[in-house]
Amino acid sequence: MTAPPSASSTPWTCPFCPLLCDGFDIAVQADGRLQLAGSACSRAQQALSRFGVTPAATPRVQGRDCSLDEAIGEAARLLAASRQPLFGGLGTDVAGARALYALACASGAICDAAAGVPLMQATRALQDRGGFGTSLAEVRSRADLVLCLGRRPAAHYPEFDARTGLAPDDPRWLVLGEGLAAGDWFAPVARLASLVEGRAVEGAPPELQAAAQRLQAARYAVIVVETATLGPQGALLIEMLQRVVATLNRSTRAAMLSLGGADGATTVNGVFTWLSGLPLRTRLGPHGLEHDPVAFDAARLVADGAVDLLLWLASFGTEAPEPAAASASAAAGALPRIVVGHPALASRTAGPADVFIPVATPGIGHAGHLFRTDGVVMMPLHAAQPTALPRADEVLRQLLAALKDTAA
Repeated sequence: MTAPPSASSTPWTCPFCPLLCDGFDIAVQADGRLQLAGSACSRAQQALSRFGVTPAATPRVQGRDCSLDEAIGEAARLLAASRQPLFGGLGTDVAGARALYALACASGAICDAAAGVPLMQATRALQDRGGFGTSLAEVRSRADLVLCLGRRPAAHYPEFDARTGLAPDDPRWLVLGEGLAAGDWFAPVARLASLVEGRAVEGAPPELQAAAQRLQAARYAVIVVETATLGPQGALLIEMLQRVVATLNRSTRAAMLSLGGADGATTVNGVFTWLSGLPLRTRLGPHGLEHDPVAFDAARLVADGAVDLLLWLASFGTEAPEPAAASASAAAGALPRIVVGHPALASRTAGPADVFIPVATPGIGHAGHLFRTDGVVMMPLHAAQPTALPRADEVLRQLLAALKDTAA
C-alpha cells in the first residue's frame, strides 16, 4: 500500500524508468530509507530499496580501502596503459555523459550501454529506414488506437497507463500476438504490413485481418514497442512496424513510440550523437570516429578478447550486470576493471575490481538531467537524499585530468 505524502515529502522525478515520471513524492524515513508516495509503481519501489541502507562507500584499489585521489590515480595508470579500453554500462545523466565523451576521446575507447542490444536495434532501424515517432503527450491526447506486441506496456512500465490515460480495459488497446514468444512475431507482423497495404495474404488469420482493418480505420494509430522484448531480430521487426506506420500515413496519421533506454542509455546515446554526430558503439580513436553497431557490441568485444580494459559506469544501481565474459576474465585476472557506480557494486561485481569508486545516483544523491524514452523532453532530476559521494561527472573529469598528467 502506497504511503500518503508526509510533511517531509518532496516532489521527485523518478530516474529508474525511461518514462521519467515526475508526479510522485518521495519521503525519507527515520532510518534513512526512501519511500515512494503518490504511486504504487513496483519498479520505482524496488529501485528505492537500494538506497538509505547502502554499505559503506569507500574507494578501493585491489580490494583495499583508499582515498579518492589514490583510486583516480590508479585508474588513470590503468587507462594510460590500455591499448583498447571499453566503456560499458554507461549509467549516468547528461553531465556524466558529457564527461564520459571527453574521457573516451582522450583514451580511444569504445562505448556501449548495458542495454546496448535493444538500443542499437532501434538505432539501426532508424539509420536504415528512418521512422515516425511520437510522444507520451501525443498518445494521451490524440491516439484512438494503440497497438502492442504480445502484452500491454504496463507489465514492465507500471505507470504507462496513467501517463497515457489508457485504462487496462480501454477499447483503444489492440494487443497483437498475445502469448507468442518474441521470436515468433516476425511472420504476423509481416502479414499485417501486407494487409495494411491492401494486399491479399493467403491464410491470414482473422485476428490479423481485424487488426489491419482497425489500423486503417483509425485517425491516429500508435504502435508501442518495448525494444528489450523484440529478440535478436529486433531491428527487422521495428523496420516492418515502421512500414505499417508509413503506409497508414499516406491516408491518415500514425506513429511509433519506443519504450527503452533506461539507466541513462537513451541519454548517453543522445549526448554522444549531438557531440560527435554518431551514436554509441563508436570508437573515439586516433583514426577518428569509427561506428560499428555489430562489431562494437560490448559482450562480443570482451568474449573475443578485443579489449584490454573495462570501465564500467553504473550510478543508478539498477543497470544490467557486466557481460558474463567480463566477469570470467576479471576473475581470472585477464581483464583490468575500473568500476564507477552505486556503492552496492563493490560487493555485487564478480571479484574485486582493480579500482572501485562509489558515486552518487542522479535523482537521489544529486540533481541532474535525463532524456525521456520518447526523446523529446529532457527532464530535470532533484536530489531526494543529498549525499557526500562525488557525482560521476566529477570523477570522470578528475580521471581525465589525471590521465593527461600520466601521459605527460
